[in-house]
Amino acid sequence: MALRITDACINCGACEVACPNTAIYEGGVDWQWSQGTQLQTVEVEGKILNAALPQDPYTHDTFYIVMGKCTECVGFHEEPQCAAVCPVDCCVLDLDHQETPEALLAKKKFLHGC
Repeated sequence: MALRITDACINCGACEVACPNTAIYEGGVDWQWSQGTQLQTVEVEGKILNAALPQDPYTHDTFYIVMGKCTECVGFHEEPQCAAVCPVDCCVLDLDHQETPEALLAKKKFLHGC
């Protein structure tokens, strides 16, 4: 499953720097599929999009994690790095978006080509 950032976030930014997938963005900041990945196009809801097109932020108040880019650090680290570095323990599993370890590894391969 992907992770999410709770309202307890103090906006320190430690999680953003630690993410190997560039899946974490500051509140109010647009995100891109291509940022930190090898993607040039991506299929979203049956449409092929330029991966460099800016996407609307999930929130404007706190840092947020893009579910489609979060792999829980599978294939990179033993544990999710955002949760490991968060000083207030607000990077938690998103129980609404559960994924198997195999699906997370496949997502890593999709994002990075390896």
